Amino acid sequence: MSAADCEQQETGWGILEDLPGDPMIWVLIFSELAAFGLFLGAFIVARAIHPAMFAAGQATLDAHLAGLNTIVLVTSGWAAARGTAAARAGDKRAARGWLLGAMALGGVFIAIKLFEYAGEIGQGIGLETSSFFTLYFLLTGFHLLHVGLGIVILAVVSRGAEAAGVETGTAFWHMVDLLWIVMFPIIYLVQP
Repeated sequence: MSAADCEQQETGWGILEDLPGDPMIWVLIFSELAAFGLFLGAFIVARAIHPAMFAAGQATLDAHLAGLNTIVLVTSGWAAARGTAAARAGDKRAARGWLLGAMALGGVFIAIKLFEYAGEIGQGIGLETSSFFTLYFLLTGFHLLHVGLGIVILAVVSRGAEAAGVETGTAFWHMVDLLWIVMFPIIYLVQP
């Protein structure tokens, strides 16, 4: 048995050891990606079965607000990455500042999404309007909950601003970014 094999047996994390942050966050991230993948798969299959319903539903969405939210969330990911770099350099004050910026932009994302929901609900659109809107509200609502959770995680890790904690928190935040980058075109742009 080689030294590398012995080391892997001692830690038990295997390839997760090489990823930034705590290996447990990666277990959570992979499980969340699987859950969102199933949701998106259901959305894509339902769209293939009911293209007219999905086209009509998609036509009522505000792709401009969703596009703005994409810019906001990607920018927050950039701020989180800057926070990680600052934490690694030992600059806790800068790390906290960048993480605060990421959290504030996450708050802007939530505000825009809630404004979008209010407009839809104001038009009489809800979970039971159609299969499109059931899946739309479930997917985007589930994502919105993750944005809120990500803000809480960033707030917790920014207190100590230690590199390992910040890497762990920003790994989750980048997952939230990645999910929206995949969801945005599928829900708002790709025509059935």
